[in-house]
Amino acid sequence: MLHVKKIHQAPLNSGEMFLGRTLPSLLDEACDRTQNDRAFHQWTETGWQTLSNQAFQTAVEATALGLLAIGLEKGDRAALLMHSDLNFCIADMGCLFAHLIDVPIDLTQTLEHIIFVLKHSEAKALIVSNLDLLTQITPYIGDSPDLHHIIVINVPADWRQTHVPEAAVSQSQRLVSPLHSTGQEPSYSEAIPESACLDIPMVLHPAHAEPFQSHVPQCVQVFSLKEIQTKGESQRSDTRLQHLRTSLAPSQLATIIYIPDPNGQLEGVMLTHENLSANALTAFSGLPDLQRGSQDAVLSFLPLNHVLARCLLYGHINYGHSIYFSTPNRVMKHLQDVQPTILVTVPLLVEKVYSKILEKGNKPSPSLSFSAPVVAGLLFPRSLFQLPQIALTHMVFQWALKLAKQYELGRQPKGLYALRLKVADWLVLSKWRAVFGGRLKYLICGGAALNAELANVFAAAGVTILQGYGLTQASAVVACNRGRFNRAGTVGVPIAGVEVAIAADDEILVRGPYITPGYYKNPEATREAIDQQGWFHTGDLGAFTADGFLKITGLKKALFKLSTGKYIVPQPIEARLKQSSFVSQAIAVGSERKFCALLIIPNMSALHTYALGIGLDLPNEALLKHPCIIALYQSLVTAANCRLPYWATVKRFRLLDAPFTVDNGLLISNHQINRANVLKTFANEIDALYQDAGTRRVGESRETNLGADHPVSSVSSAVICPPTPESSCPAFAQSLNPRLTN
Repeated sequence: MLHVKKIHQAPLNSGEMFLGRTLPSLLDEACDRTQNDRAFHQWTETGWQTLSNQAFQTAVEATALGLLAIGLEKGDRAALLMHSDLNFCIADMGCLFAHLIDVPIDLTQTLEHIIFVLKHSEAKALIVSNLDLLTQITPYIGDSPDLHHIIVINVPADWRQTHVPEAAVSQSQRLVSPLHSTGQEPSYSEAIPESACLDIPMVLHPAHAEPFQSHVPQCVQVFSLKEIQTKGESQRSDTRLQHLRTSLAPSQLATIIYIPDPNGQLEGVMLTHENLSANALTAFSGLPDLQRGSQDAVLSFLPLNHVLARCLLYGHINYGHSIYFSTPNRVMKHLQDVQPTILVTVPLLVEKVYSKILEKGNKPSPSLSFSAPVVAGLLFPRSLFQLPQIALTHMVFQWALKLAKQYELGRQPKGLYALRLKVADWLVLSKWRAVFGGRLKYLICGGAALNAELANVFAAAGVTILQGYGLTQASAVVACNRGRFNRAGTVGVPIAGVEVAIAADDEILVRGPYITPGYYKNPEATREAIDQQGWFHTGDLGAFTADGFLKITGLKKALFKLSTGKYIVPQPIEARLKQSSFVSQAIAVGSERKFCALLIIPNMSALHTYALGIGLDLPNEALLKHPCIIALYQSLVTAANCRLPYWATVKRFRLLDAPFTVDNGLLISNHQINRANVLKTFANEIDALYQDAGTRRVGESRETNLGADHPVSSVSSAVICPPTPESSCPAFAQSLNPRLTN
C-alpha cells in the first residue's frame, strides 16, 4: 500500500466544488441567465467582430446538427486543426453538443505528429481552419484510413470552382484516389464535387507533395463550415435539440488531448464533460472578485489545444464574460485596446513585460513630471532635487523598483513603507498597470513556474498574479493562489474537491473528480499513472510549506517546461546526438527558460582524430573553441533538430571538456545522467547560454541560433573549414508552415 505524507485539501472559504454538468450546459446556463450582445469578439483585419451568446449558441446547434447530418455518430472522434479563435470555440462546442469526442491538435507540431494523432485517435472527421493548412496535410491524409470528412472553416466564396493549372502539379505529385483507380487521368479543370475523394487540386501544392503512400484508400468528403451549418439548420427542431441535451451525460468523454510521455511517445489523455466543467467552475469559485456578466472582459491568446486556456474558457462562457480572441503577436496591442479585467498567460509574457519596463526605466527620459512636492523631506535628500530632471527620473524609477522588490505577497504593507509605496505607485508603479490596460483584476499565470520576485514586484504595482499548478491529466487546475491565499514562489493551495499528497520520494500525487479516466487505447500506461487508491502520479516533485502552500521542487519525470509553457522531451534529441561518434554525452537544458539548449560532452578521442585529419593539433580547451569544431557540432545539432517542432529545437549549445562518471556524481550507478547534479555543477555554463539571447516576443523568432555561447554565424569568415556532414529533414518531419499558424 502506498504511504503518503499528509493529504492536503482546499482551505475553508476558498471555493466550492461543482459537479454534474456537461460542457454544452455551461453555455445554456449563460444564455438562460442573461443575453450578452457582445459576448464574443474576434479580431479581423477590419477590427473586432462581435457575436452575442445567443448567436453563438445558435451557431453551435447548427454545427452539431450538421455534423450528425453527414453521418457522424455519438462517440466518433473529430480532430481540430485550428487557430485559437472564435471558430475553434464554435467547432469545439458543436462537436461536444453532437456527442462527439474532439481531438485538438497543436498547430505548431510536426506533420508526423499530426498524422499520428489522426490515425491513433481514429478520427472520422477533421476540422481545419483554412485551405492553406489543408494544403500542407493533404499529401499525408492517406495514412489516416478512418478519416471520411473534412470541414474547412474559412473558404473563398467560389472555392468549389477554384482550379490549379495543369502545369502546377506534376504527374508524380498527384494523389491517386479510388475515384480514379481505373487508370483514368484525373481532370483538374473540373469543379470540386462535394465528395472529393482527396482529388483536391486547389489545396494540393507541389512543395508539400511528399505522401506517406502513393494512393488514398478512402473517399473523404470535403465541406465548408457554412455548408455544415446549412445542413444543420435544415435538420433543426426543438425535439432534436432537446434530445441532444438530455441524453448527454457528464460522464461521457469530451476530448482526447495528446501529450508526450518521458520517452517522447504521444499519449492521448481522455477527459470527460464533468472533468472539465467541474474544474472550470470550481477554479472560478475561488476568485472572490470574479463576477458573472459582461462587466468582466478576458483577453484570450493562448493555444486552445492546451487544457488550461480551454478549460478556463468554458468558465468564462458560463459566467457570461466578454471574450476577446487575440494572438501572441498582437496581445500587447490588444491589452491597450481591450483593457481586460482577466488575462490568462504564461511566464514568458510576464518576463517580457518586466524586461520592457526595466529597459524603459533605465533609459534616460524626462517623462516624470513633479507637479507636487512629492513629500520631499520624507522620500529624498533635498540635494536630489538639484539634479537634472533626466537623472532625477532615473533615480526615482530605481527607488520605486527597490520598494516594489521589498513587497511580499500575503503581507499587508505597514507604516512608512506603506506610505512610500503609495507615493511610488503615484509616480511610477501605476504606469506598470497601464501596460496591461489599467483594469486588470486577475493575471492568471500557468504552464510553467514564474519567478517569485516578479510575482511580488507586480503585486506591489497592483497587478495581482495568480500562479497555479495543473496538468492535462487533471483537467487543468490542481492548485492555485487566490484571494488571501496567495504567496510568491508557490503554486497556491488545492482547489475544492481535489486531494494532494506528497509521496515518500517527494512526488506530487493528485486525486479527485478532475482526474482523467486514463490514456486512450493504453490501459498499461493508465495503470502505471493511476494507482489502485486513485492517486495520479504526476512525475513532479514538491513540498507543502508550513502554512499549506504547494511548492514545486523538481521533476521526477524526464520532461521539463519552457517559460512558454511548452513541454520539452530531452530523451529523443539527446539520443540522436549520442548516435554520433563525436558525442559522449548530451544534456538538454532550458527548464523555465525561453528556449531549449544543449550541453555536449565530446568524445575527445574521436574528436582529436578528426581534428588531426583537418590539420588541427590543439589542446582540449583550444580545440573546443575552434570555429571548425563548433561548425562540426552545429551540423550534428541541426540534424538532431529534425522531427522536432520549431519551438522545441535546440537554439544554442555549449561544448564541455568534463567527462561524466559515477565517481564525480554526474552519472548514477546504472550510467544514466544525474540531471540534478549536472544542472548544479554547470549552472554558470547554462546561464551563459541564455545571456544576450534577448527577450523574444511571444510567438516570435523561430530561427535556430546555434553556437558555443554565441551564434555560429559570428565566427570569422577568414577561417576556412572542411565541409561538415549534410542532412536533410523530410517535410513530414517538420512543423507546419509558421506563416500559416500565427
